[in-house]
Amino acid sequence: MANWLAKTEPESFSYADLQHLGRDRWNGVKNFTALKHIKNMRPGDQIFIYHTGKEKAIVGVAEIVSPPYPDPDETDKRFLVVDVEPRYSLDRPVTLKEIKAATTFQKWDLVRQSRLSVMPVTQEHWELIHSMAKNYSL
Repeated sequence: MANWLAKTEPESFSYADLQHLGRDRWNGVKNFTALKHIKNMRPGDQIFIYHTGKEKAIVGVAEIVSPPYPDPDETDKRFLVVDVEPRYSLDRPVTLKEIKAATTFQKWDLVRQSRLSVMPVTQEHWELIHSMAKNYSL
């Protein structure tokens, strides 16, 4: 199993929206590096949901529940999507400011490539983000 991070504008589609729906298609990705990551997603993989805009924070975890497939709303079959289901909200959001302050994350794409909307998450980063969500003093 792999871990991922996907960004969303909470004003357009938030983690709460995903929780309300129970399942949805993760679409709208046009960057070919991000699409390469979607192509590598598999059912059972976990995904951090990151709110962009004013929040700039990881807020919850979802699970990939379908293999990647061409976006039915696009004519270009290179635009892939996956179906996701919500799993749980983090105990508290982990902000980009906190992540940037931790030297462990300095080489992570979230810090280095701010425009990339989908990226892998190492197991070390996955566990550290969960720890940060539980520890309010970080």
